[in-house]
Amino acid sequence: MNINRKFVNVSAGVPGPIGKKLTDLRNQYVPNGVGNNTPVFVEKANGSIVEDVDGNKYLDFAGAIGSLNVGHTPDHVVQAIKSQADQLIHSCFHVVMYKPYIDLAKKLVEITPGDFPKKTILLNSGAEAVENAVKIARKYTGRAGIVSFTRGFHGRTLLGMSLTSKVKPYKYKMGPFAPATYKGQFPYLSNRPAELTEDEYINFCISQFKDFLLTEVSPEEIAAVIMEPVQGEGGFIVPPKKFVKEIFNLCKSYGILFIADEIQTGFGRTGELFASTYFEIEPDLITMSKSLAAGVPISAVTGRTNIMDAASPGELGGTYGGSPLGCVAALEVIDKIQSEKLWIKARGIGEKIKLFFNNLKKDYPIITDIRGLGAMVGIEFNDPTTSQPAKEFVGALTKKCCENGVIILSAGVHSNVLRFLTPLIISDEELDEGLDIIKYSIQQVVGQLVTEVK
Repeated sequence: MNINRKFVNVSAGVPGPIGKKLTDLRNQYVPNGVGNNTPVFVEKANGSIVEDVDGNKYLDFAGAIGSLNVGHTPDHVVQAIKSQADQLIHSCFHVVMYKPYIDLAKKLVEITPGDFPKKTILLNSGAEAVENAVKIARKYTGRAGIVSFTRGFHGRTLLGMSLTSKVKPYKYKMGPFAPATYKGQFPYLSNRPAELTEDEYINFCISQFKDFLLTEVSPEEIAAVIMEPVQGEGGFIVPPKKFVKEIFNLCKSYGILFIADEIQTGFGRTGELFASTYFEIEPDLITMSKSLAAGVPISAVTGRTNIMDAASPGELGGTYGGSPLGCVAALEVIDKIQSEKLWIKARGIGEKIKLFFNNLKKDYPIITDIRGLGAMVGIEFNDPTTSQPAKEFVGALTKKCCENGVIILSAGVHSNVLRFLTPLIISDEELDEGLDIIKYSIQQVVGQLVTEVK
């Protein structure tokens, strides 16, 4: 089968000769702890297509871990960055203010869920947004405790690691971790006990959280609960709406702030502008980053005005937070998402991916769960004989996909979930070609396993 097609061409080999030389330099000068999911060195990219230094062309189904909802190098964003760079690259907002910061803060107040007064602080990264949301929550409530959830991911800083649930590769031998951080149980419908109906399992998870407030930490000591509306690194796990709403309401009853970590779920990815809308909640604080600015580093925390104003001048911020380049890029990204209603496009992308794998599942029982919201879709693989997570299979599959011209990542505590984070501007033709290559890659990996068994 010829996998050099209309959009994909990997005739130079993956990696090609130039890529191999750069890999040698990477190994010489960059620490081992900096992980790389593929052996690809990108030269340029546009839309959903990545071209490497050897001239290979790939379909990008990873989107910089969900940072490229509007695709690579969209023209209007590039032009805004160039124009801003001619005028001002950096002044530090704390020293000399600039209008794009105010424009973006206002825009995020307008588009985030919640019809109440809000304010926004701009920062550099998702982890920094989480750190500042926690600082704000603690300052406002006068409490210390922060509750996250099993399989959750909130960053690689000290506090981010403390709130994150996956030990390897994020936390192993990196402790001790931040105190007053706790983890509640997050529902995982596909793994529920066979004797429980779906509704019984949901009620059990809610009762577990209520018991948690009796056995682990008193609600009067909790400043905030932080939750990904759909877990990203944890395996694209979609919680039941009833569970999310009940936790949200419990927080309200105890004066606990609810922080929605929308860093990966935001900006149209889940079929709504923000996933919180799907779950019918209005968070006190929302953290944002990734697809906010088409790859330019920037993040934000938007929240209720009375909460955001709890900190005194100088207690929040950072030298590069809300850079002019990031602000103008973000404004253009938001305009594109809103004008083209990309959250609706996300729904169509997700339905096509789910339908494709539901059909494929008939021939490959190793595919055991197909889930997600909008274009945030996860495909779980487990051994059909033992029901054990098929980590090695998914590792081989992502490698084979890359060799065949599709860049895609794994996820989950067991690394047995194939995760889709395609740009929302991907064409139907590009998506179809990429899915066909993934199917071919699955056939190859299954064939290799059969051969090894023989």
